[in-house]
Amino acid sequence: MTAEHSFSPAPRGPFASLQYPQFRWLFASNIAFFFAMNGQFVVRSVLAYRLTGSEFALGLVNLVVAIPMLVVSPFGGVIADRVEKRRLIMTGQALLVTAELSILVLLIFDLLHFWHLLAVVFVMGCTFPFIMPARQAIVASIVGRQGMANAMALQMGGMNAARVVGPVLAGFIIALAGVRWVYAVAVTLYALAFFAMAHVDRSPPAPGAGSRPVWSELLGGLRYAASDPPVRALLVLSIIPILLAMPFQALLVVFADDVWHVGSAGLGVLQAAAGVGGILGSFYIAFFGETPRRLRLMMSTLFAFAGSLLLFSLSPWFLLAVPLVLLADVFASAFTTTVNTLIQVLIPDEVRGRVMALMMMTFGLTPLGTVPVSALAEALGAPAAVAVASVVTLGLSLAVLLASRALRGIDATFAAALAADAEGPPPAPGRMQPAGGRRPAAGEASPAPFEAG
Repeated sequence: MTAEHSFSPAPRGPFASLQYPQFRWLFASNIAFFFAMNGQFVVRSVLAYRLTGSEFALGLVNLVVAIPMLVVSPFGGVIADRVEKRRLIMTGQALLVTAELSILVLLIFDLLHFWHLLAVVFVMGCTFPFIMPARQAIVASIVGRQGMANAMALQMGGMNAARVVGPVLAGFIIALAGVRWVYAVAVTLYALAFFAMAHVDRSPPAPGAGSRPVWSELLGGLRYAASDPPVRALLVLSIIPILLAMPFQALLVVFADDVWHVGSAGLGVLQAAAGVGGILGSFYIAFFGETPRRLRLMMSTLFAFAGSLLLFSLSPWFLLAVPLVLLADVFASAFTTTVNTLIQVLIPDEVRGRVMALMMMTFGLTPLGTVPVSALAEALGAPAAVAVASVVTLGLSLAVLLASRALRGIDATFAAALAADAEGPPPAPGRMQPAGGRRPAAGEASPAPFEAG
């Protein structure tokens, strides 16, 4: 190879992605965005209850934001694949800043009514499905497939940190200075997320994107996910713990009150342990996730998650349950990060937004899974319900592994995708280039490494 065509290898190490200035700006935007978003979950509940005095209002606020997220998500993925992603993200973030600022102004002048709050959360529920797939899709343009594992781990770590710390800080500010100041901080964070994103280079759509009607592209994304054996297997595998095991978090209050009798303080400890576990799991992948044996990492963390949850459900002592719930969330976060990385590396750029939207919808299934698990807890008790869910998660996950040849061959498929990406030079730190090495979309001829079914 001549000197003109030589290139440096992609950065390595637990914080390798942060060596790309473009990723640093994106990461800063994500951190500000998710801290504001998670803090506002607490504030909206406080406002809804204070404005109405009704417990039903709390559920209504969450319902109004959840329904459009579920309905609009597939279209958000289509749009993310059709348009320039940075502009889409910044447009959505501008709407969020405007929405939060309107609530702040109404609060300052004591003009806020409950319907104002519902209108704003509806706008947010319609906006998030456009922002989130584009945020995920733009990562590949910055770090390439070679850097996806580290980038996804750092992003998941930041999101989990925001999920834990954001509500705590919001509650602290409410107690110290009042709701208005929380909204002022949220508006500031959303604005910072907007300006940080402005420093990220443009990320144009793949060639030919947007040439077909929206419905056709929506169905094309669904057909791709259904017809590509490795991606289909990974999506199915990811849904199992989301539907069966993750709903255990909704039952933590039952464990705290009725099993170990530790009350609200104990519930806070359990929730904090779960959140810290999520952070540790993400950063574990950042530090130790660079392995060619992704299948072993993915399945071992999934089985360890279900096993830890089973031991948690059977624990007779609260002090033993705390480290077990922490471990369960360490493994759950590590599994989720690994699955997300595999899917991000394998999918072609032209359907990336649509597949990310599908993944976003699967995470919305956790509340749906809470219904049967809660009903089982009503009939058998929370420990038995969580134990059954854990065992079923183990059994179904093993069944999917044994039934799917594509899943068992995921290491070779993953290596082939990285090798294809390595045929061209990786993006230099600070410069965005297409990830390259795409896998064929549904309906195209597939090279041999991707024909495992």
